[in-house]
Amino acid sequence: MTSDMAFECLFVTRDSGLFRIVDPILRNLSIATNVCLSSSKAMSELDRGTTDLIVIDWDNEDSSGLLENIWQQPTRRKPTIVAISRSNARIQGAHVCLTKPVTSEAGEKSFKSAYSRMLVDYRQHARHAVMQPVVAAYEDGHIATMVVTDISVRGVGLSTKDVAVGDVFSFRLRLPGARREILVCARVLWTREYGRAGCEFIRIPPVDFVILHDWLSAKVRIKRPVKAGSE
Repeated sequence: MTSDMAFECLFVTRDSGLFRIVDPILRNLSIATNVCLSSSKAMSELDRGTTDLIVIDWDNEDSSGLLENIWQQPTRRKPTIVAISRSNARIQGAHVCLTKPVTSEAGEKSFKSAYSRMLVDYRQHARHAVMQPVVAAYEDGHIATMVVTDISVRGVGLSTKDVAVGDVFSFRLRLPGARREILVCARVLWTREYGRAGCEFIRIPPVDFVILHDWLSAKVRIKRPVKAGSE
């Protein structure tokens, strides 16, 4: 996202007329747009990892190759993909398809659908810094001290060298500003040699999950759409 927390879009097209129709719709949704004229340039931009939405003009050269490359990338989180084509046929791999010629009404409907998906995806994947030491209790009974570096609705990042992939442990965590500690049970998904690890949540008591959800919701600050009802 940009510094003012607007979503970022990569628009791959050589059609200035199409851009003139779509750009106001994106601006009304508070989506910042960067235009690429070629698929190769688009892949270079995507490597920066800040793109939330990619709009592909299917008339552009190698559009199908671009779409295939996006899905082959190893990153877990993919941008929302909108394909604009002259055909009514469903384009495999695109989340939203829009048929040319694009009207303002059809464009608004399609991009509102894309925006809703982006919002859900962002809330699921957004991680927020915590930097809180915790004492983790493993299933076999031994304990270890580690630091929770960040947290999302799905899991936590850790700073520790005392874990291995597959380890399961529980710990209590005090989220900054939360009314009390929450109890989580997590499983290690990956580790790095420099002492970082990523975990998924296995179990959180319902009351504690509400505290986590409310805390994360308060941290998500997304620039609001101009038009009411767009979210």
